[in-house]
Amino acid sequence: MIKWFKSGSPWIWLTAGAVSLSLVAVLGLLLLIGYKGLSYFWPAPVYQFDVNLNGKHQVVVGELYQRTMIPVDQLADAGVDVSQFTQDSVPRYLIKTGNRGQGALDFLTVLSTQIVDQKIANNIAVVDRESNGKFYGYPLHVIEAGEPQPLSQLPDALAQADKVRSELRSLQSNEIANINWHLERLRIEKRRLELSGKLTTADGLRIDREQANYNTIYKNIENRLFALQRQLDNDALVLRDQNGTDVTIPMMQVLDMWRPNNLSWFEKVQHWGHQVYKFLTEAPREANTEGGVFPAIFGTVFMVLLMSVMVTPLGVLAAVYLHEYASNNRLTKLIRIAVINLAGVPSIVYGVFGLGFFVYMVGGTIDDVFFSAQLPTPTFGTPGILWSALTLAIMTLPVVIVSTEEGLARIPSSVRNGSLALGATQAETLWRIVLPMASPAIMTGLILAVARAAGEVAPLMLVGVVKMAPTLPLDMHFPYVHLDRKFMHLGYHVYDVAFQSPNVEAARPLVYATSFLLVTVIISLNLTAIAIRNHLREKFRALEQ
Repeated sequence: MIKWFKSGSPWIWLTAGAVSLSLVAVLGLLLLIGYKGLSYFWPAPVYQFDVNLNGKHQVVVGELYQRTMIPVDQLADAGVDVSQFTQDSVPRYLIKTGNRGQGALDFLTVLSTQIVDQKIANNIAVVDRESNGKFYGYPLHVIEAGEPQPLSQLPDALAQADKVRSELRSLQSNEIANINWHLERLRIEKRRLELSGKLTTADGLRIDREQANYNTIYKNIENRLFALQRQLDNDALVLRDQNGTDVTIPMMQVLDMWRPNNLSWFEKVQHWGHQVYKFLTEAPREANTEGGVFPAIFGTVFMVLLMSVMVTPLGVLAAVYLHEYASNNRLTKLIRIAVINLAGVPSIVYGVFGLGFFVYMVGGTIDDVFFSAQLPTPTFGTPGILWSALTLAIMTLPVVIVSTEEGLARIPSSVRNGSLALGATQAETLWRIVLPMASPAIMTGLILAVARAAGEVAPLMLVGVVKMAPTLPLDMHFPYVHLDRKFMHLGYHVYDVAFQSPNVEAARPLVYATSFLLVTVIISLNLTAIAIRNHLREKFRALEQ
């Protein structure tokens, strides 16, 4: 036994066990988040409950959202009559009734003892609405041009409503946005000429004439907008709710409808895939509790890529200077200690630094020098995606510096001496020999930087991220990439849905879904960087021989 301990085998097994336990824990966490998030899009069965609440009989239609066991003592403390209970705990059900707008709440909590009967609601339909969430009811007929039509016309009505909504979004995001952009340019041009004292009568008349022309075009687009909306004013879907009341939902509000209890397994898989696709490609609605997360996906990936472009050159240059040029004295050692300590600074401190230095100082100066005509409305003197990327670049800079220095230190001095002996300068040796050999270490630092920056939320709340961004940082107007705009982020989206949502129960599954998506995005970015690192390692392996 003593020889076995001295051989080091126990420590090998202990290390292997710790690694295995860590992997199991990580995979278990990912599976839990993935299951909780992805199961949200599966068409759950809808039940009809006959419940007895406070002596009143009531019919409730909805999904069985959650089941928990409640101790009888806890119910007694809450004032519930527990004399009829014979067990120590009682099941409590959370039923998602939907139909927000017809009632005060779209969730109902009942005890198992209050449920008189429970059965599958045959032919029940779930209607996904533009606002107020989902509606549960029994479809009766479709109204087109004010006249009742059979339900067989519903697919055509849904397709027409979807077409009209697409045209409305196109008018708002393209044509109206283009008119507003031109009007803003003219306003800024007039303001700039006024500030410089060069505004002539001819220029003023020209600008006024162009503004009047764009306003006329805007009125025409607005009339087209109203005409499209009027197309569906008399179209609606009529359903009967759980109380037997006929409810009319305008087709403009109806996004989709399905009968979950009538779907086959294959149809459920198709529905699940369609809902996941909509989640990935659509914009959020209802205070982020409905709709998709595409703007947040775009903002996260774009911000991380922008941060990577900024942090990699800075980190590599700093590491090259410290390792290749700077002498090994007390100042260099102090700088290395400072770099290492910077990696331990709380991220919120970097956010405060970014807000004070980048936004107010640098951005305010840029506005004063280049965008004075737009003041007092700031352009760069306000939080935006550029300052977010710079803040995270400063935060992850120590990781890239340390990783690059480690890579440079592993390159044998004989390689440098051989290159110098053949007549190459130190700069040529660095560019052609040293940096290519150190490129895998540089990519390792970038991987670590991306892994940390992609999930950060605290600094972004101060320097650019918002709950809802009306436009993406990209459009068809010069300079096409607008780094001054605010953006959405998956990490902040998780925080907002989890802690700022007005409907906590409805938003809970979206927290899991968005968290799983954020992990997936980070893993995808890291795998891309790892693939590039492995390619570089194989490409420059010959230089190590």
